[in-house]
Amino acid sequence: MTLSFSLYLHALKVSIINIGIVAAFTMLFALFLTLGLGMLGDRKGYRYELIISEFFTMAGAFLIASSSGVLLIMVGMIIAGISTGSGGMRGAFSPGSSAYIASIYGEEKERVKKFSSINIIAAAFSIVGSIMFGIVGFVSVYTGALNAYRYLFLVAAFMMLGSLAFVMLLTEPARPKKSTRIMKHESMKYIMKIIAANVVGGAGIGIAIPLLPLWFNLMFKATNVEISAVFGISYLATALGAYYASHLAGKAGILNMAAGTRSLNGILLVALALSPAFPIAGAVYIIRAFVSGSGSPNRSTVTVNGIGNEDYGTATSLQGIATRVSQLSSGASGYLLDYALPLPLEIGGVLQLISGALYKILLKPKNK
Repeated sequence: MTLSFSLYLHALKVSIINIGIVAAFTMLFALFLTLGLGMLGDRKGYRYELIISEFFTMAGAFLIASSSGVLLIMVGMIIAGISTGSGGMRGAFSPGSSAYIASIYGEEKERVKKFSSINIIAAAFSIVGSIMFGIVGFVSVYTGALNAYRYLFLVAAFMMLGSLAFVMLLTEPARPKKSTRIMKHESMKYIMKIIAANVVGGAGIGIAIPLLPLWFNLMFKATNVEISAVFGISYLATALGAYYASHLAGKAGILNMAAGTRSLNGILLVALALSPAFPIAGAVYIIRAFVSGSGSPNRSTVTVNGIGNEDYGTATSLQGIATRVSQLSSGASGYLLDYALPLPLEIGGVLQLISGALYKILLKPKNK
């Protein structure tokens, strides 16, 4: 769904600028939903947070698949929250997943392993999505492009229904009683440092990533099949990076991996923007996917390490909200893309580079 988001709207004759605005509204809806679910999770359990978030994504997918009106399709995309990235890693980053893992596994190295495992699974099965996206071109020969996308979203909706069914089977220990209205001072102090770094990085992601499949199409005239091939291989690279995440963290340190991979992601975005041909651009993006996969479990672990066990939901949601607010910059991505094709990736890359440096500066322990 995330791969098809921008190209489906483009096929519906929605302007590039308005596609960026839809992405911004998606972030805004996710912002309010994430905050409410985080506070609910701290009090009632994080499984409920996961269940409700999966329900919204499923409902949005069914609305997109069943609608022919552009406005309803846009509403479905906003509800489903599918413009927040160009990959299928949504399964690893559902609201509540970080809090759920943190509440069950308390030891730092164990958390890295669990975050790595869930990232590997999410990345590996994202290949299914890239294959489906590639099939759109073949199906459209018989059904037309718009109906081909609609069938794609219908299959995805049933996949989300299956996801919802499995999430409902989760069990969870009783939550500790909440001693504060929002969160403890220590948790708030720590999460504000995370937020400061992620706001900058989130702005970079918002500008560069949501319209990336469309960027490949406009920049290099790449077909759906070519784009799906790049993303399919990138998902394998992400899974491979996640597999080696704990091993690399053991050598470099968890914080160094979290900060270094974020900065390197930014450098590779700039390199992507400057790529002279599609094969080179695809190779750069695949390398970036490996780096992202190796860094993500470490960043997830860093995020929860300084948070009290009764504040996981609210704190991770607050961090997620700050990131999504900054990703409202996706509203500007359409304007930048319309002005100059490389510009969104160049600006987004520089912001991610700065974000990685902030991770190291703000979170480095004062004493060994």
